[in-house]
Amino acid sequence: MSAKNLLNLYDRPTEPVFVPKGDNEVFVIPEEYLTDRFKPLGTGLTDRVGGGAKKIPVKKITLPDLSLPMQLDRRANFSHFIPSHRRMAARLIEVFMGMRNLEDFESAAVYTRDRLNPYLYIYALSVAIYHRPDTKHLSVPSLAEVFPDKFMDKSLFARAREESNLVEIEEREPLEIPRDYTASDLDHEHRVAYFREDLGINLHHWHWHLVYPHDGPRSIVEKDRRGELFYYMHQQVLARFNMERFCNNLARVKRFINWREPIEEGYFPKLDSLVASRNWPPRFNNTKLSDIYREIDNMKFDIQDLERWRDRVFAAIHSGTVVDGDGKFVELSESRGIDILGNILESSMLSVNRNMYGDIHNLGHVAIALCHDPEGKHLETFSIMGDTATAMRDPIFYRWHGFIDDLCQEHKNTLPRYSTQQLDYSGIRVSSIEIQTDKTPIKNKLFTFWQQSDVDLSRGLDFTPRGPVLARFTHLQHRPFSYKIMVENSGSARMGTCRIFMAPKFDERGLPMLLRDQKNFFVELDKFTVNLKSGKNTLTRKSTESSVTIPFEKTFRNLDNQRPAGGVQLEQFNYCGCGWPHHMLICKGTSEGYACQLFIMISDYNQDRVEDKSSSQRGSQCADAVSYCGIRNKLYPDKRSMGYPFDRQPREGVDTIQEFLTPNMRVVDVAIHHSNTTVRPGVVLEDSKA
Repeated sequence: MSAKNLLNLYDRPTEPVFVPKGDNEVFVIPEEYLTDRFKPLGTGLTDRVGGGAKKIPVKKITLPDLSLPMQLDRRANFSHFIPSHRRMAARLIEVFMGMRNLEDFESAAVYTRDRLNPYLYIYALSVAIYHRPDTKHLSVPSLAEVFPDKFMDKSLFARAREESNLVEIEEREPLEIPRDYTASDLDHEHRVAYFREDLGINLHHWHWHLVYPHDGPRSIVEKDRRGELFYYMHQQVLARFNMERFCNNLARVKRFINWREPIEEGYFPKLDSLVASRNWPPRFNNTKLSDIYREIDNMKFDIQDLERWRDRVFAAIHSGTVVDGDGKFVELSESRGIDILGNILESSMLSVNRNMYGDIHNLGHVAIALCHDPEGKHLETFSIMGDTATAMRDPIFYRWHGFIDDLCQEHKNTLPRYSTQQLDYSGIRVSSIEIQTDKTPIKNKLFTFWQQSDVDLSRGLDFTPRGPVLARFTHLQHRPFSYKIMVENSGSARMGTCRIFMAPKFDERGLPMLLRDQKNFFVELDKFTVNLKSGKNTLTRKSTESSVTIPFEKTFRNLDNQRPAGGVQLEQFNYCGCGWPHHMLICKGTSEGYACQLFIMISDYNQDRVEDKSSSQRGSQCADAVSYCGIRNKLYPDKRSMGYPFDRQPREGVDTIQEFLTPNMRVVDVAIHHSNTTVRPGVVLEDSKA
């Protein structure tokens, strides 16, 4: 059998499995695999529905116990943050991972598809495909194609069904989604809705949690520096969001630290759940959190529980140790402390002591997501804060993660500050740096604009005629650019790691930023290894080569169509999907030019290098964005702390970025100009990631 058959299971997720899928292919299933509704109709039904489709025979196997994942109603919503849902997902992942061979995996996946909640099923199936040796080469379809309802205006779907039913395929036109459909500018938070509601950003968050599931087989969950990556990825999201806020005359994110006060911001998502056939609940301004007691979700906890866990985490940070499940003290060391703390905060199965330190990150999401119906009196489901694919749309997401990051920074502030010896690279001097934007003679200026792109909804439109149905939406984009870095090496030939960051030059009041504040606003743009010959070196690097981002095509386009046969083009397609969307690499800027500082450092490769003995046995199929996602089946490819050199307070006597510099570093002022114009589809930008 072909592993690609499994990708048909993503097609129209609420249609029965025996209905033709993909390129007119149909699973021929044993009669016992039919659900109770269709069993009386027998194989005659499947023969009639299957018609002339290509047949994919499915082997009958004896299945393990599925009673736990079947507890979630098929028409309910699924949340990674609700403990009972996580246990269900972990069990289903175990079942899929435990199948002896590809044929048995396909059989189990086909059997469970029509019996389980579609959101739970697609999540567990995706985790298994990503991690099984016999399927990890497959590219999982974009969640925006499978469940477009999580990303797009609910009014779109009636129009989409009309288009697919009445209009021939070759005459169909893209359905345009308004840029401002969730709120107006009377709500000041709506000024940054283009960031919060960006399709690529929300897909990144969902896919990151797919690569790093909370629970499941330990071999899947226990990845190198997973807790530190949880901290760093979310810290970088906050830094990027704050830059966007400054560009739009908004203050930095106000941390959500008093859970007894009302939540000032309301949010009305304007999304439907097509599986549950319900609206996603809104949150009104000044809603208060309440204790959660919902029998329907098998969940009970108090706000006081969150406060107790928070106090225990703070106490552990200040003592420099945590207590594990056996009552032993574990040091929060320089090298491992943030990883231990990240696992505690996310409360994955790697937490050293869930009983002691609780489930603060996940249940905080849940408390906010259920503030409209904390006891389930009205049978309402959770809001978008309860789903990793939608949570980043809500302004409160950034306030909540501002608090989570505060805990991490509290630990980072206890660590020894980097000395000049730890920062310098003896004999290496960065003499100049500049940015050159394509087709622009002016240096150190970046340019952004709006761009429209299309995404195919047809995979997620159940019970409609076949053929593409495109949605057209507007997102931020930038002109491609490159870095030119002049480096002098006064010693012998050697290797280095080039680290590129950018931060706002001024705070929200227009005052120059002190480094102890500015360090948390530096966003990573790229990181790569360089060979330095003796004497002068000129390093050039394109923005499209960023170690942070994944290509535009992976975010928006159906990779089943027009996949290249090989070469560089295939390399650009060969992403498993985890990474920051390239069109959001830099912030929006302003019309007059938003002032930023570009920082470049060349560090000692011998101090950065990771000896990964696993690399020879287990090659990676992914070219994902390693800075935020790591490398599949390998150690994180940088021995330094994530965010180095800005992950700790600056050394004594250093107040500004200029005072922080050692000879192997350099800073240059850069301006980001935004043009409030929109580029329509069909306009080719000379940038392979854009």
